[in-house]
Amino acid sequence: MTDTTARIESSTELVHQALDFGFSHAAMLDPSGLRVREEVREMCAADRCHSYNRSWACPPACGELDDHRAILKTYRVGLIVQTTGELEDPYDYDTMMALGELQKRRFQGFRTILVPSYPRLLALGNGGCTICPDCTYPDLPCRHPDQAVQSMEAFGLVVSDVCAANQLGYYYGPNTLTYTGCYLLD
Repeated sequence: MTDTTARIESSTELVHQALDFGFSHAAMLDPSGLRVREEVREMCAADRCHSYNRSWACPPACGELDDHRAILKTYRVGLIVQTTGELEDPYDYDTMMALGELQKRRFQGFRTILVPSYPRLLALGNGGCTICPDCTYPDLPCRHPDQAVQSMEAFGLVVSDVCAANQLGYYYGPNTLTYTGCYLLD
C-alpha cells in the first residue's frame, strides 16, 4: 500500500468514526485552503456573543491573526464535523440552544478519542469556550489550556467558506440549524 493510499483510507476512516460518534455530517478538511480574514475578527470585536475580551479562548486574548495563520500552515490534514437539527420555526430558541450544547458535547467527546493518535490536535469549535462556568480571564491563567476550545471565528475563519472549500454543506434547508467545528490533525 502506498503512503497516499494509506492516507485516503485513514481519511475515510476518520469521517466514518465521526459519523458513528453521532455527528450529522463530516468531511476531511484541507488546511492549505484555510483563509484567515480580518473582517471576521472585526465581527468578534462587535461583541454580539458577549465573549469578546471576556475569555482566554476569544479575542483579543486568543492571539493575533498572523499567529493563527502561522499555526494553520503547520497542519496537513483536518476534519470538519457538524450537528444539524430541525427547528419548529425560525425562532425556536430552545432547540437552537440544545443543538449547540449537543454539538459541544460531541465535539469534546470526539476530541478525547482523537488526541491519543493526534497529540498536536487543534480543536476549533462553534462559539466560545464553555469548559468552565466562569473564565478566569484576565485575572488568572486558563484552568484547562489543554481542553480549551477556540471558535473557528476567533481564528478568523468564515465557517461557510471552510465548508464550501471542502465540499461539505453548510445550509441544509428551511428550519434547520447546523453547528460546525473542525479538528486540525498532524
